[in-house]
Amino acid sequence: MSRSGSGSLPRYILQRVLLVIPMIWVILTLVFVVLRVAPGDPVSAALGGKLNADALEQRRQALGFNRPLIEQYWEYLSAVMRLDFGTTFSDNQPVLHVVRDKGGATLSLTLAAFAIALVVGIPLGLLAGRYRDSVADVLIRFFGILSYAAPIFFIGFLLQVYVAQPLGLPTSGMASPITVFTVEPKTHILLIDVFFSGDGTAITDVLKHLLLPAATLGLLICGVFIRLVRVNILQTMQSDYVEAAEARGISPSKVTRKHAFRNALVPVITVVGLQFALLLGGAVLTESTFNWPGLGNELVKYINDRDYGAVQGIITIFAVAVVLISLLVDIVNALVDPRVRY
Repeated sequence: MSRSGSGSLPRYILQRVLLVIPMIWVILTLVFVVLRVAPGDPVSAALGGKLNADALEQRRQALGFNRPLIEQYWEYLSAVMRLDFGTTFSDNQPVLHVVRDKGGATLSLTLAAFAIALVVGIPLGLLAGRYRDSVADVLIRFFGILSYAAPIFFIGFLLQVYVAQPLGLPTSGMASPITVFTVEPKTHILLIDVFFSGDGTAITDVLKHLLLPAATLGLLICGVFIRLVRVNILQTMQSDYVEAAEARGISPSKVTRKHAFRNALVPVITVVGLQFALLLGGAVLTESTFNWPGLGNELVKYINDRDYGAVQGIITIFAVAVVLISLLVDIVNALVDPRVRY
């Protein structure tokens, strides 16, 4: 019995890793099919006004668009397995270079937004569950529904008008031009580079530029955390061990904080991967709203240019990243809650 219990976690991890393989294959296949069935020739759409007919045909042959679809599909899968996500048509650079140069900005925005969503959503959910059906509970639930349902660009616009102007916060870009010019790029993540530089003015400048976009994106999933924590706090407060703790004379606030809160966080960990996927999708709109120089803003530019190669590569990277993060969340969830392993 003990041997089976000790091996359950490695076996669970192995099962999840094996499930990732067909999941990634299905996602890659969907990306390939959806972009191939789109109307129009991707080479002509991206370069039709820049090259003559002979040059366009040469480019099609070089990219393999004249070959059978099954050969293109196999070449696409083989390239992804080699971590080759293709080349952009409009500016002829590897997609991985685009991700390297622009991905740091998106990563900074996404992690900051996620931190804001956790810091705001979890305490509010705890408060709403602790004081059920009170005025605070009603207001918090209304705020959660509003933050989740409101269009992200509309929230960004409201913050720009009613928050940025009174507080003097910047509404576009990732930093002032002087900061970008003076800080040496070491990691391609400006937020980390300014901390390495030790320049307090540059650090403040980057954080001020980050505040509004991160708050806008964080509100996208803040309501999800509020609802999850509230519902699970209410369920946990009805458990036998909570009633036993209250019978021993432990104060209600300590019972909520020490006993109910930890177990209420387990479902939150479960949906972290899904919420990260929402953040990546929301990053596209947020970066466009605040002119944030990240991967989402770059993706919008390539879509407008109808750059098929860039769009396919960036979407593929997004999809694989979401799957891998979901795998990590499953493993962490199994460590936190041993019941998941069975």
